[in-house]
Amino acid sequence: MGLNLDVDHVAFAQNRKFDGFQYRDLNPAELGQIAGRAGRHLRDGTFGVTGQVDPFADELVHRIEAHEFDPVKVLQWRTASFDLSSVDALKASLDTPPPVDGLTRALPAADAKVLEFLSRDGDVRALAEGRERVGLLWEACVLPDYRRIAPAQHAEIVGAVFSDLARMGHVDEDYMAEQVKRASSTEGDIDTLSQRIAQIRTWTFVSHRPGWLADATHWQEKTREIEDSLSDALHERLTKRFVDRRTSVLMKRLRENAMPEAEISPVGEVLVEGHHVGEMLGFRFTADRSAEGEDARAVKAAAQKALAAEFETRADRFAASGNGDLALDSDGLLRWLGQPIATLVAGEDALKPRIVLLADEQLTGPARDKVAARAERFVTYQVESLLKPLVDLRDTESLSGMARGIAFQLAENFGVLNRRTVAEDVRALDQDARASLRRLGVRFGAYHIFVPALIKPAPAGLLSLLWALKNDAKDKPGYGDVVAALAAGRTSIVTDPAFEKAFYGLAGYRNLGRRAVRVDILERLADLIRPALSWKPGTGARPEGGYDGAAFVVTPAMMSILGATADDMEAILKGLGYRGDRNRPKRWRRI
Repeated sequence: MGLNLDVDHVAFAQNRKFDGFQYRDLNPAELGQIAGRAGRHLRDGTFGVTGQVDPFADELVHRIEAHEFDPVKVLQWRTASFDLSSVDALKASLDTPPPVDGLTRALPAADAKVLEFLSRDGDVRALAEGRERVGLLWEACVLPDYRRIAPAQHAEIVGAVFSDLARMGHVDEDYMAEQVKRASSTEGDIDTLSQRIAQIRTWTFVSHRPGWLADATHWQEKTREIEDSLSDALHERLTKRFVDRRTSVLMKRLRENAMPEAEISPVGEVLVEGHHVGEMLGFRFTADRSAEGEDARAVKAAAQKALAAEFETRADRFAASGNGDLALDSDGLLRWLGQPIATLVAGEDALKPRIVLLADEQLTGPARDKVAARAERFVTYQVESLLKPLVDLRDTESLSGMARGIAFQLAENFGVLNRRTVAEDVRALDQDARASLRRLGVRFGAYHIFVPALIKPAPAGLLSLLWALKNDAKDKPGYGDVVAALAAGRTSIVTDPAFEKAFYGLAGYRNLGRRAVRVDILERLADLIRPALSWKPGTGARPEGGYDGAAFVVTPAMMSILGATADDMEAILKGLGYRGDRNRPKRWRRI
């Protein structure tokens, strides 16, 4: 089964292979198949060679990139019609010549070689009498040679398995136990453990053959357990070999006082002298977690020396980066090309958070100042662009008197005021003062004084973040959830008693009964109520919801824009300052 790995580059460490009979050079089609794993047809991948392989000729590179390969003129073939009447008949059927031109007889496979060896064994021949027994022998010959041992040795195992199956109907439990025990030790070097893994896989195969074992489930679990422990031991040995080699190389370079060669991949993997030493994300280096003791010291020292110039280079690139390369997460994390650079914390002014760099001590002096200044400029830009109406209301010098007071209150309350709470102040405004506030984006509604431009996901999300920082509330229930409802276009939502109530207001919702309704939608409700409430009998056609000039009834249109039920409307209208009588339908009047 093939693996679809997310590979950008294929590097050939060898261009030869053993094809089962001899070592030979890989042909262009085989090289093309391997090189084609880079990108997997989803993006442009690259291929090349390591220092152990001579560079590919230009013509070969062209053929691989253009998929120009020699046509296949001959295919190997082996019959699928086996004659099981006798051992010799089975062998003869394997030698059946190809039936059509363009096919050539395949070279003898491992199962055919094992059959050839066993056919010379008198005991095996004596047992392999009749079609059923010959079929059983051929089934046993299919047992894979995972260890790549000599055909004669592998044939001995197959012969033993066949003999047990023919005599007892299943593989002998004691024989199976002995073979499995031989492969179970986790002692030894890499080659020894690799051989044991191959050996236990043979018996894993046996355990999964239908009818070959009396207690197949037991042996399946046993062989899997052993294979897992061997794999763990092999991984440990391989890691130690890698660590020992890495430590030796890095310590040598440090003793020579030479500048180690560092390479950083697009995803932040740091290689020093070709060895993985950790990850570089933004301006933080995290050493390989597997490094311990002397290896950890060597890794850290080599990385610090190799990456000394990288911090300054990155600082210059970050300082020159455009706003499109930066992003501010909802949790206050500032990212550069996806990598964390800084985090926001509360400042004295809610609209002016402080920047805390996420950087190692190696980022110092002017380089650190550059990074901090660029991060601050971006955050300031985010606040001043997304929250411009609030900034303008807070900093304006064009207002005076009561208008300036209302502007200050709007800024302090993140752009929404309940009109009832400032009713006296609003009545005191003259038309010029109202016009000045409107020019700053303020809307005077029936129920609220508010800034419509802030009731959008981006500014509401930033407002929620800044309030949460100031009030240490990022971990409180509801953070981000109400803004998500706003982004989904919800005109009203059922409130959650566990949520911090302030989050509803920051996203432009007002809590009324069991629902929170967007304040701009409540003003649209006012637009429906106003004509119904002001209509008087005899003054023209009755508007929808009109009753007697002093009361109105709830209409489907009113409930529709709110996404509310009749029961919801009771609490909403009461919260807005209306009183309902006991009639059905209720008549609603101003209190």
